[in-house]
Amino acid sequence: METLSERILGASAGEYVDRAVDHAYVHDGTGVLTLEAWKSMGAKRIQDAAHLHVLFDHIVPANNSTTATLQHELREFARSSFLHFSDIGGGICHQIMSEGVVLPGEVVVGADSHSCTPGAFGAFATGVGATDMAAIWMTGETWFRVPESIGIHLSGALTGAAEAKDLALTYVSRLGMDGATYRALEFIGEGTAALPMDDRLTLCNLAVETGAKAGMFYADDVTVQYLKTAGHAVKPQEPEPCRYIQELDFDLPDIVPVIAVPPRVDTIKPVHDLAGLPLDQVFVGTCTNGRYADLARFARIVKGKKVAIRTIVVPASLAVLQEAIRTGVLTDIVEAGCTLGTPGCGPCLGAHMGVLGEGEVCLSTANRNFKNRMGVGGEIYLSSVATAAASALEGEISVPGVS
Repeated sequence: METLSERILGASAGEYVDRAVDHAYVHDGTGVLTLEAWKSMGAKRIQDAAHLHVLFDHIVPANNSTTATLQHELREFARSSFLHFSDIGGGICHQIMSEGVVLPGEVVVGADSHSCTPGAFGAFATGVGATDMAAIWMTGETWFRVPESIGIHLSGALTGAAEAKDLALTYVSRLGMDGATYRALEFIGEGTAALPMDDRLTLCNLAVETGAKAGMFYADDVTVQYLKTAGHAVKPQEPEPCRYIQELDFDLPDIVPVIAVPPRVDTIKPVHDLAGLPLDQVFVGTCTNGRYADLARFARIVKGKKVAIRTIVVPASLAVLQEAIRTGVLTDIVEAGCTLGTPGCGPCLGAHMGVLGEGEVCLSTANRNFKNRMGVGGEIYLSSVATAAASALEGEISVPGVS
């Protein structure tokens, strides 16, 4: 019987296949490189733009004139070629693709490492480089070696202050940063039913931090209902008995709030072990934890209080921002003394909107804490939204309560 990757790609693990791509997307950074490679291949025009997306998110607003000029060229190309285009303020590419675009069973390719995120919908979603993406622009297809799969068995439900981000950091720690290289993570077991779509997106988002090719959930009733609100009628995917190259078990009630300490995502400690560590900045957002449920959780914790240090909150998309405005979540966040950023990646990649100074320490809800990522000489600790909120109020790493 087949794993989900084998079912979607139509071949057994280890085999090479050519597959048509249902959705291919680039952002303002990789899109510039893709356009250059596409031109170098002698291409003159896009033959079929129906499945191609250009989504500005990494350095928007532009941080200097060079960036602005490159974005101008890509913007004009996307519009004149009739590609699906999202400009400044639209949001992070992975989030936009997760707002009713990607459907179960599809093959989705993004020119960004965290393109595994939409695998939460039962799709095979993965990242490629700019040259491969340029070839997809030309042909509409690409090749894969079908990955072996690791089964991540989930049982029970998260309790207390633990969140999906804590589970994600915990499974990354178990596997290590290269423990799933070119494999697909399949999240299975009765515990998956208790996870809303936002949590599934967080778990799939961090799959690449183990070296995985993809992170995937089987589409179930949660998926069906989520996509129904976006106007799509889809059917669940029934798991089949299959062989995994490796299997890990996680009892969700045992998951506790944790923090990934710099400079590795797979090195974690319980939050209480780091309590009291002084912070200079808290950052809430990114394709990992910038969705509406994340902002609402943060707002519940800080409502009626004041943050003790600079705290930057960046919605993952325009839709997230609009919902936060409509429900009053944004008001609670701003009145608590937080700074709001334009929907997008914000300071995550260290380009602008919150870069750290030498010796500064940031607690972030992002997915990477590598050396110098958010600023030369700065240190990044990774946490859940609840831990970030509790810590912002105290100005130091703090143990979260139940939100």
